[in-house]
Amino acid sequence: MSDSSEKRESQDLGNGFSHGLKPLKALDLSKVTSFEQMLVQMSDTAFGARNLGEALEVYTAMLKDPDCFIVGTFSGAMTMAKMGLVLCEMIDRGYLDAVVATGALVMHGLVENIGAPHFKHDENWNDDKLYQHGYNRVYDTIEIEKNLDDISQILDTVWEELDHRQPCSSFKILEKIGEYLSKENKGRGILRSAWERKIPVYIPAFTDSELGLDFAVTNRLRQKQKKTKLEFDSYLDLEDYTRRITEAKYTGIFTIGGGVPRNWAQQVGPYLEVIYRRVGEVNKFNRFKYGVRICPEPVHWGGLSGCTYSEGVSWGKFLPKKEGGQWAEVLCDATIAWPILMKAVIERLDKEGFKRNRHSPK
Repeated sequence: MSDSSEKRESQDLGNGFSHGLKPLKALDLSKVTSFEQMLVQMSDTAFGARNLGEALEVYTAMLKDPDCFIVGTFSGAMTMAKMGLVLCEMIDRGYLDAVVATGALVMHGLVENIGAPHFKHDENWNDDKLYQHGYNRVYDTIEIEKNLDDISQILDTVWEELDHRQPCSSFKILEKIGEYLSKENKGRGILRSAWERKIPVYIPAFTDSELGLDFAVTNRLRQKQKKTKLEFDSYLDLEDYTRRITEAKYTGIFTIGGGVPRNWAQQVGPYLEVIYRRVGEVNKFNRFKYGVRICPEPVHWGGLSGCTYSEGVSWGKFLPKKEGGQWAEVLCDATIAWPILMKAVIERLDKEGFKRNRHSPK
C-alpha cells in the first residue's frame, strides 16, 4: 500500500466552501415572526426541519409554474383528525388541480361537511363497549355510527340523481355529491369546494370504504325493488385522469400519507409508457416534475408508502433531478407538518400578492 493511500496531507483537507458545500445556519427564533420565515430558516438546518423547509420551496415552485398540473393525494384518517379544512383551503385557493383520496377520508369528511361531530376517545371505554354503543374508533378519535347513517340518507338522494342508463365512476359520483352539498348550502367541505371549483376527485379503491358499501347496499335494494342496478366502471376514473395528465406540459404531486391514492396517481407515467410501447397511441409520458410528500413511513420497511421519489424514478414515474426533477420528502405525522407547511405557503404567496390561475385541461 502506497503512502498516498495511508494518509492525507493538510493541503488535501477541504473547508466545505472549497467544494461548494452549503453551510448550515442556526435557527434563530428571535428573527421569526411567521411560519414562512421559520420554514425558510429551517431549510438551512438539518434532519426533519430541513426537509420541511425544503418542502416550502418545492411546493411554491410547483404553484408558480404556470404549465404545471398539480395532483393532491390524501390517505389516512385526515378528516377524522380534523385536517379537512386544510385540504379545503388548498382547493379554494387553487393550489390543486385534481384530488385522489381514500373513500374513508371522503366519507368522514362528509360528516364534517354536514356539521356532525367527531369525538375524543375516552380510554376508560374498551372497544367492545364502543361497538355496543355504535362508536367506531380510529386511534384516539371516535366516529359515531349515527353520523354514517345520516350520510347514507343524503346519498340515497344522490343515487337517484345518477344517470342509470350508463356506468358511473367515483369522480362522477363525487361530483354529484358536491353539487348536492352546494345546492343545499351545507357547510364547508372537500367535495363542496371541489365541485364549486370544478376540480375532479377520484377514489381508486372505491369499494374499500363506507361510501362504496353504501353504493353496494343501494344496488341490493334496487334489485329487490326490480329497479335497474347502478353500474360502476373504475376505468372511467383512470382514463379521465390520464387525459388530464397528458394535456399538461408538466405535472406535480402533493402527497399526504401513501396507500392506493399515492400509487394510483403516480402510475400514470408507466401507464402512458406501456400504451406507447404496446399500442402505439401515445408519445408523451409526462413523468412528474415536482413532488412533495409528508408521510411517517420509512423506506426500510419495504412498504409502498415508504417508497421514495428516487425509487419512483426507476419506474418512470418521476423525472430524475438531472432532468429538472424537484422533490421534498418529510418523514413526519401529517397532522403536525401539513398545516405548518400550508400556513407558510399561504403567508408567502399572500405577501407576494400571487394568486394561482388553476390549470385546466383543454
